[in-house]
Amino acid sequence: MQEGLSYEGRGDCRVIIRANIKEALKSLMSAKQRTLLALIGIVIGIGSVIAMVSVGHIVQVESLRQFKEMGTDLISIEKDDGSDSSSPGIGGARATKSSIKLADVLGMTAGCSAITVVAPSVNVSGQASYGGKNIPNSRLMGVTESFRDINKLRISQGRFISDLDAQSQFCVIGSNVATAIRKQGCGNIIGEKLKVGEKVYTIVGVTENVPESGMRNFSPNDALCVHISTALRSSKGSGISNIIARVSAGTTNNIAREQVMAYFKSKNSTLSLKVSSPEEIIAQMEKQMRMITLLMGAVGSISLIVGGVGVMNVMLVSVSERRREIGIRRALGAKRGDISGQFLIESVILSMMGGTLGILLGVGASYLVSLFAHWNFLFSFKAILLGVGVSNVVGIFSGYYPARQASMLDPIVALKSD
Repeated sequence: MQEGLSYEGRGDCRVIIRANIKEALKSLMSAKQRTLLALIGIVIGIGSVIAMVSVGHIVQVESLRQFKEMGTDLISIEKDDGSDSSSPGIGGARATKSSIKLADVLGMTAGCSAITVVAPSVNVSGQASYGGKNIPNSRLMGVTESFRDINKLRISQGRFISDLDAQSQFCVIGSNVATAIRKQGCGNIIGEKLKVGEKVYTIVGVTENVPESGMRNFSPNDALCVHISTALRSSKGSGISNIIARVSAGTTNNIAREQVMAYFKSKNSTLSLKVSSPEEIIAQMEKQMRMITLLMGAVGSISLIVGGVGVMNVMLVSVSERRREIGIRRALGAKRGDISGQFLIESVILSMMGGTLGILLGVGASYLVSLFAHWNFLFSFKAILLGVGVSNVVGIFSGYYPARQASMLDPIVALKSD
């Protein structure tokens, strides 16, 4: 007997909910313009949140993918600037004493069993120009032949710097530098002359466009690469700027770091180095990307708040227009919970409709961003769950106050309203 009553009670509850849903849809359709305006606010709010969170996730994955393309068996070695703060400057006695010497770098593979390949580089100041016009953002670098392979650079024209180019005035330019030269009407770039400061270099190669990522601390597309011996001759004894080394198979990056530190300590006890591994940089990147994604989501939630206010306004107007209906229902025995439930369901339906359209808008926007940026599009289920959850929260939050106002109306007062 009790089971029958329980089943009957559940059946009555379903009938009431179904009736409230039909009544909510009828009410929303009767005020199409007002409903449409509220939907626009919800769609833009949820769409912007999903788009920003999705784009943040795509950027994070893309950055890590580009980073890992160079390989995780690399370590970056550079002089610790903090150890050299008292130096008189480039070319000074202390700077020379605490600089990384090329001979020591080239001897790393013999002195460190954990290192198989090294690619040192040195930065040289000076403005590059072609045909009397400056090339913006260009950067002269001294490199070795191994620099190309370890940095995954590809040649589109000519060749790369060879170890046979020692002390020569040959250079290999990045894609952005090549584009700047072509804009001046140059057809065949190979063999053209570039001027950096007072030095003139002959172009022997052009690298393909590559993304700025990974262990690279420079922009390959803006680089002018010359042989490292040529660059050191012009860098006033500042020494090596950076070294990227490949770790031998079966050796951990921590072991390689310890060997490198011990090796350079034996060469120069005053030299202080900073050795970075991919794991450390990837962890730092992930932390930064998570913060950026949260920030983007927080910015997008501002428009979501505006959409929630729009839903609340629609529901308050609906309560005001249906005061007489509420009074009749209360007079016929409807409880306060029945009245508040009706308006709350209406609010949730409105938010769910906006949430569905907002999800489509957010996913579409993130797809277009990925398409134009040439990134791999990723379907973020977290963003979809966020959209569904947020739309429900907005519906309940925005509908609670109007529903409560409706349930608190005095039946007699409501029936007397026009």
